[in-house]
Amino acid sequence: MPRQSLRKRVEYAFAWCVVGLSVAWGLAFYAAIRFSEDRVVVNQLQRAAENYPDLTMSLRGYDDAGSLPEPLREWAQAGPDEGMYEFVAEELHVAVVPANNARGRAFVVFDVAGIEAASSEDWWWLLGITGVVGVLGALGFGLGVLVMRRAVAPVVQLADVVVGIDLEHLSAGDHKLIESSRFGRDEVGVLAGAIEKTLERISAFVVRERDFTGSASHELRTPITVISGAVELLEQSDLSEEDVKAVDRIRRATLEMKSTIEMFLCIARESDDGLYGEEFLVSPLVNRAVDQQRYLLNGKCVEVDVESGATPIIRGHPQAFLIAITNMVRNAFEQTPNGQGPITVLLTEHELLITNRVGGDEVGRLESAGSDGQGLGLGIVQRLCEHNGWEFFLQVDEAQVSACLSW
Repeated sequence: MPRQSLRKRVEYAFAWCVVGLSVAWGLAFYAAIRFSEDRVVVNQLQRAAENYPDLTMSLRGYDDAGSLPEPLREWAQAGPDEGMYEFVAEELHVAVVPANNARGRAFVVFDVAGIEAASSEDWWWLLGITGVVGVLGALGFGLGVLVMRRAVAPVVQLADVVVGIDLEHLSAGDHKLIESSRFGRDEVGVLAGAIEKTLERISAFVVRERDFTGSASHELRTPITVISGAVELLEQSDLSEEDVKAVDRIRRATLEMKSTIEMFLCIARESDDGLYGEEFLVSPLVNRAVDQQRYLLNGKCVEVDVESGATPIIRGHPQAFLIAITNMVRNAFEQTPNGQGPITVLLTEHELLITNRVGGDEVGRLESAGSDGQGLGLGIVQRLCEHNGWEFFLQVDEAQVSACLSW
């Protein structure tokens, strides 16, 4: 049976809460009025019983102001207007009414001595009423909380289910935890169904991504391995000087292609068998990246100063780190004009800073390449850093470029 909509349930819950509180307050006020009436009658009867058999009347009428009780005579002779008057000190209530006499006024006096509660008793009644009001308020608050909790219980239940799902490591069956059918056909059910279908699509995408990267890793690396083997065989043959240069170019291109394949596969993977938590030394990878890219400086009179002020050990994906710093080194080596060295590679405890000089054309190209002033290689470095929790920034000015990777 479909549930009512969430909006209707909240409206009904609010209405029931208001009705319940209104009834409770109405009954409380009705009881207070009836109790006050009974109390006045009981006090009058008690006063009469105390004076029995000499029954005195608390309510009396006077046609002449001179016959009024002493405290009221002076006031009555001043000719008060018609209406109701109270004399607290004398414990008297007086009504001035029209009459057929010389002054055209008559007086009805109600002696409330012994009928009205004493001041100390009034304080106790005020305290009691305050307590009743507080209890009703607490009951109303509790009722409101209970009713609203029942009204929004499906939303809380759905939120608890979603919180229990590890969104960073989705599995193929996580969408089944939602069970949108148990939430009915109201707004919560629609939301639960949308979340369930979305998680199902994401889980399927993760499975396809893992299958693709696994297959692509094998299919792309196999021809690179074949080419590398063929290059090694050629290097062992008797080659002319021009053939040696050609084979050397093939070997470098193969290494670059291998690095590019590993770089894109590393970015494409959602997870990589826990390698993102591995500890490794930074210095050997920096030296390796510099050595692999030195051929880019062939024919350039540019020196490379590698300064290592520490031997940091960081946590992350070592292959991703090597790819990142290789791109940083390659960009520095490619952009530095002939004779505009040195290129400085500074390694400290918490960062790697690579600084190189550039020409005017290179500055303009870097500043126009992308919204962050980064080329393709440095954009990939940014992606790798985000995967591993590192920070990367690039600073370009008229004379030099500074690329910094910190951890």
